[in-house]
Amino acid sequence: MKNNIIVNKTRCFSKRIVYLCKYLVNEKKEFIISKQVVRCGTSIGANVFEAQNGQTKSDFASKMNIALKEATETMYWLMLLHDTEYINDIEYKSLNDDLNDIRNILISICKTSYKNI
Repeated sequence: MKNNIIVNKTRCFSKRIVYLCKYLVNEKKEFIISKQVVRCGTSIGANVFEAQNGQTKSDFASKMNIALKEATETMYWLMLLHDTEYINDIEYKSLNDDLNDIRNILISICKTSYKNI
């Protein structure tokens, strides 16, 4: 899976989300939204990783679609963290840019996967 772009991107993003959560808890003393963002933000990569061993094409497509839904939920929590000033403009833009790249790849994968079922 070394050369799998979506696996690599989602794993890197998951690490960033874990570091964000640690920052929110330790520095900002934020304990509610950080739990939500770490759940959905790391779930993206977990579902992508699990999809690699899907038993059927349908199973693969389903896991990728779940990853896309988790990415969309993560967008919401990042917007909320930004709107409530837990993260600044630069932090938000950086995370959101990475997330948009991931979402675009997942959208493409989902469209192709559902066509091939």
